[in-house]
Amino acid sequence: MRASDAERERIAEILRDAVAEGRLDMGEFEQRLELAYAARTRGELTPLVRDLPVSGAPLPDVGGAAVSAWSERIGGEPTSTRGFAFWGGFSRKGRWTVGRTFTSFVMWGGGVVDLREARFAEREVTVRCVAIMGGTVVTLPPDVHVRVEGTGFMGGFDERSRDEDDPAPDAPRVTVTGFALMGGVGVERKWSRAERRRRKEAGARARADAVGPAEAPRTVDGPGEARGSGGGKTLR
Repeated sequence: MRASDAERERIAEILRDAVAEGRLDMGEFEQRLELAYAARTRGELTPLVRDLPVSGAPLPDVGGAAVSAWSERIGGEPTSTRGFAFWGGFSRKGRWTVGRTFTSFVMWGGGVVDLREARFAEREVTVRCVAIMGGTVVTLPPDVHVRVEGTGFMGGFDERSRDEDDPAPDAPRVTVTGFALMGGVGVERKWSRAERRRRKEAGARARADAVGPAEAPRTVDGPGEARGSGGGKTLR
């Protein structure tokens, strides 16, 4: 279930109490607070305070397996099941629906399979990549389950993560397999530009809330007088 602003603030309040009591250091506090404001579901909130004492209103009830936004992106007819490039390239990215099996073949060319904003026809997806003197890049969000089983001969079949995150319980399971001959297949896990911006803004809000409102500056009205934050004049 989607998390509300009130539930995010409830978690933030528990974290502030914990850092004030010395249960969290400032680094842990800032990291958890950023995750709290960036959380989209209740299932992402509860683990942030699972090891902390809780008083007052109860924590959000996730009841077993949490349901995240992934449930809204699974199902529907596939819009593409294959990509082919010979002395050229192909690209599948943005909003599209990947089928249960997607096959990529490139020879003396390149291919892009970007699943960060895609819908999934089914929860289990296999991406088969064959690259001969060419290359294919498969990009996924960090919160999906991914398994890489490809083989490279005089080439590479590699996986790397630019952004780290735990897979969501109801996220799709993607298996990337295939063969690279004198070419390469790269599997990369990273957030989209829009998601990275959203998380950055959430982190900035979290840091601003942790610091608290700044005190209004004092202004001098005349010789020997200054105006305080409450608006009254004081003699210096």
